[in-house]
Amino acid sequence: MIRRILTRLGTSVLVLWGAVTVSFTALHLTPGNVVDVLIGSSIVTPEVRAQIIADYGLDEPLFVQYATYLGRVLRGDLGQSYQLHEPVASAIGAQLGPSLQLAGASLLVAVVVSTTLAILTARRRPWIRGLSSNLELIGVSIPTFWTAILLLTIFSFQLGWFPAVGADGLAALVLPVIAVALPITTMLTQMMREGLELTLEQPFVLTARTRGMSDLGVRLRHALRHVLVPTVTLIGWLVGLTVGAMVAVEQIFSRQGIGQLTLTAVGGKDLPVVMGVVLLTAVLYVVVNIVVDVLYLLIDPRLRGAT
Repeated sequence: MIRRILTRLGTSVLVLWGAVTVSFTALHLTPGNVVDVLIGSSIVTPEVRAQIIADYGLDEPLFVQYATYLGRVLRGDLGQSYQLHEPVASAIGAQLGPSLQLAGASLLVAVVVSTTLAILTARRRPWIRGLSSNLELIGVSIPTFWTAILLLTIFSFQLGWFPAVGADGLAALVLPVIAVALPITTMLTQMMREGLELTLEQPFVLTARTRGMSDLGVRLRHALRHVLVPTVTLIGWLVGLTVGAMVAVEQIFSRQGIGQLTLTAVGGKDLPVVMGVVLLTAVLYVVVNIVVDVLYLLIDPRLRGAT
């Protein structure tokens, strides 16, 4: 188990190094002077331009610039946003909390709802399965931004049940969470139900039933455990979908967060912030994959012997 985690950590270091290298390459391949690229549409004094050249080592050979940039990233220095007039790390850190709150709540709701629906609909009457499948198809087909607009129009503007904008309080979190969680829930439900139906056909399930175990008990204690590994795999992949959905949802509901910050940075050509978000995404990818690997080993002890 430890060896597998260490192997994953080694791979993660290579992924992060690749993300840093791609960011550095993009900075230097962008048309125009590097200083002008970094400051975007901001107007700075000659002193500030000289400071940028010194900070990034732009008067040094390219490999020295790369080493300087790599060292800054390793120290947690993601550079300065000359449009926000603050360090990139501070700008991202200030927006990270609301985004983590939205992402965590959305994934939690999606996992709970999809698990419940899968258990209740697996191997039921055809019309129940058909209705569930059709609803899942509709849910996964509707774009997240369109779902968010519909929720905002109906439950905020017309009914007035939830606030239309902002991120203060639990009520302001409800509609954004539904918008982000809907496509995740539909995909998880479909995959888990199919896995449960295959598992419920296995001989050990019949053995459990002959021992007097109830149908719900069989589903919870035996069948569900066999679909946890593919479920965890899919959840890990869906984290990327969650991040993408949050960009649109934060913009529609005027919520603070990384998505809102990213759109503002792209629109204002604030490349240091964009590069910082790219590195943050790489870190998120690494963390999610490590967590998924650890969960594999905890869910299925047989995998420990294969490491």
